[in-house]
Amino acid sequence: MIDFNEAEFAIETLAVRAGQHRTNEGEHSEPIFPTSSFVFGSAAEAAARFSGEQPGNIYSRFTNPTVRTFEERLAAMEGAESCVATASGMSAILATCIGLLKAGDHIVSSRSIFGTTTILFNNFMAKLGIETTFVDLSDLDAWKGAVKANTRLFFLETPSNPLTELVDIQAVADIAHDNNSWLAVDNCFCTPVLQQPLKLGADIVIHSATKYIDGQGRCMGGAVLGSKELVGTEVYSFLRTAGPTLSTFNAWVFLKGLETLNIRMKAHCANALELARWLEQQEAVAKVHFPGLASHPQHELAKKQQSDFGGLLSFELKGGRKAAWKLIDATRICSITANLGDTKTTITHPATTTHGRLTDEQKQASGIADGLVRVSVGLENIEDLKKDLARGM
Repeated sequence: MIDFNEAEFAIETLAVRAGQHRTNEGEHSEPIFPTSSFVFGSAAEAAARFSGEQPGNIYSRFTNPTVRTFEERLAAMEGAESCVATASGMSAILATCIGLLKAGDHIVSSRSIFGTTTILFNNFMAKLGIETTFVDLSDLDAWKGAVKANTRLFFLETPSNPLTELVDIQAVADIAHDNNSWLAVDNCFCTPVLQQPLKLGADIVIHSATKYIDGQGRCMGGAVLGSKELVGTEVYSFLRTAGPTLSTFNAWVFLKGLETLNIRMKAHCANALELARWLEQQEAVAKVHFPGLASHPQHELAKKQQSDFGGLLSFELKGGRKAAWKLIDATRICSITANLGDTKTTITHPATTTHGRLTDEQKQASGIADGLVRVSVGLENIEDLKKDLARGM
């Protein structure tokens, strides 16, 4: 059987073929293995599996063929040695932190991250004696200035949620490596189709597979990717012991999602760019945040380290929260939900949903204004989407 992890294959081919190991049944589509445990041919074989002397399935908490196929396929697309799939995107971040850090360590994180990630660092990592310093994403001097003797992990999203701010991944990786630290990049908004952080110097890539990888809002899951040492040993050890395990069925759904990811991302990007340009022309809109616009402060950087600009945008209305809620409530096509990455366009008010648990000071520091509206642009007709948003303006 051809090794579809080989570098000679394009990402579109890897998305369809990588990671599949056919059984003796000769199935064309990947099978689902809905089993909690696996049997052994002998007591000696069981002992060898549990000790790690012999590879093979043991227990679906940490070894399952369907989950492994998903891990191998995503790793091939990201150019990673290893992938550990998890039950959600947040559990992927948790597994990274617990697997790699210890009490007394220090994280330098972008301030422009998912609100729940901020809560994880401030409320729960702090309980374990792991301190976090937050900096402005695009300010390289701030990254340098935040480093301490005990800094071990740099963490960021690029583009950020929901302001689509970017940072030079290679530049932050250099700062991290100069200070004996790892760089972890949350890549769920771009996916490996648009951006591959490991090739830009990052050590770890994190995904919420719930988003674009699924693409239709059906399942929850996450993934951590990187080297065999960091991810295949340290993060995997946490998964095996603590069990934030990806469902076998969800892994199979994500496999099907990966097969169409490339063409879906192109369509998301095209719709988002046209909608962003239209929004810039609307009298009620004060500002549009989208890397594909020439007005975006990191537009040139986006062209350099991404192959396209993504399907997520946000915009600020002049009338504050009242105008934002009015627009959201007037839509008929857009789904009012905080999820993103679906074929269906979704719309939300970040200040009271995804970032609602942040303090007013944290929201202000992160640029989460009361008039800000986030749209994950789906695959509907773009003229219909314009009319839908115009209805509330």
